[in-house]
Amino acid sequence: MGNLCATFSPPKPPPTTLPNPASFSISTNRWSRMRSSRRHNAGDSLTSDQALDAAAALFQKPPLDCSLSFDRSTSLRQPTSGKKNRNALPRSSSSRARSLTDPLLQPQQLVNQDIKLDDLETIHFVLVHGGGFGAWCWYKTIALLEEAGYRATAIDLTGSGIHSFDPNSITDLAQYTQPLTDFLEKLPDGEKVILVGHDFGGACISYAMELFHSKIAKAVFIAAAMLNDGENTLDMFSLQAGSGEVMQQAQVFVYSNGNENPPTAIELKKPLLKDLFFNQTPAKDVALASVSMRPVPFSPVLEKLRLSETKYGSVRRFYIQTLNDNAIPVPIQESLIERNPPEQVFYLKGADHSPFFSKPQALHRLFVEISKIQRS
Repeated sequence: MGNLCATFSPPKPPPTTLPNPASFSISTNRWSRMRSSRRHNAGDSLTSDQALDAAAALFQKPPLDCSLSFDRSTSLRQPTSGKKNRNALPRSSSSRARSLTDPLLQPQQLVNQDIKLDDLETIHFVLVHGGGFGAWCWYKTIALLEEAGYRATAIDLTGSGIHSFDPNSITDLAQYTQPLTDFLEKLPDGEKVILVGHDFGGACISYAMELFHSKIAKAVFIAAAMLNDGENTLDMFSLQAGSGEVMQQAQVFVYSNGNENPPTAIELKKPLLKDLFFNQTPAKDVALASVSMRPVPFSPVLEKLRLSETKYGSVRRFYIQTLNDNAIPVPIQESLIERNPPEQVFYLKGADHSPFFSKPQALHRLFVEISKIQRS
């Protein structure tokens, strides 16, 4: 990741964009800064070395212990009661014209169609968003899963979606993922779920897999941080130097603890969201995201995961690659897969970084397929 200066120098008036890593040199006064009138003691926050390394990598995202209770931190929808034709066609929430790579799925097209839902280990999907997103991003996926007879729970992580906590005050992964870990802890004995993580949500579900491996039947990583023991999300973006020019241009650091201290969050410039996350997404979903996305907590991205073979390693893992992704390019996804091989890899042709918007039907098909994969 290159040699970087290890000290924070007083900032000059803030520029509006972050420098290209190739030109990011010695002084921190070239970083974008958003000033805040609030000043807090830095306490046990990031070291200068870590923050500089993170800023150079210029990528995302957020997670240790702040007991926080928030009743609306999950969006749980159960299959509707009453008679339902389970062979009915899943209906997408998108009104856009369908491409050949995102067909409307007929039941007979699904592999393992002879396996009935009642025979599955679980039909409950728990959906974990990426950095800056929220439970709202899964609305199409929830509708499709319910229509097919599954259960779906979308989680708002701390400071995300409608969760009312300030993202700038999040200090570690335990605090960031608390709504998820609280949900898993309260699952009845013997009940298991399929845990899905998108983007930085991959690191979040990995953290949860280590804590609650016995409650997780399968884990699905969608263009996500699928890390090894001792790695953090920053390490993921060091796998391909110079990638992600759009990401570099889109990020602005927030300094709510004062400009002499490390960043507390990252904001994303709304005019660049489409090119970064939604380059294949319908306009109405881009509009939804532009009014719903929140700052990405900065501290958790540097936290190194502690993962064991006996816990995290005991959960079956699957990876879904998004082949038109500008945020986490294919070479980075392939490096993650090569360094930490899952049980199986799936591909979404024509999908941007947000396949729940750009390829909802194709993503749904993969979810159904993964739910029916039996142990060999």
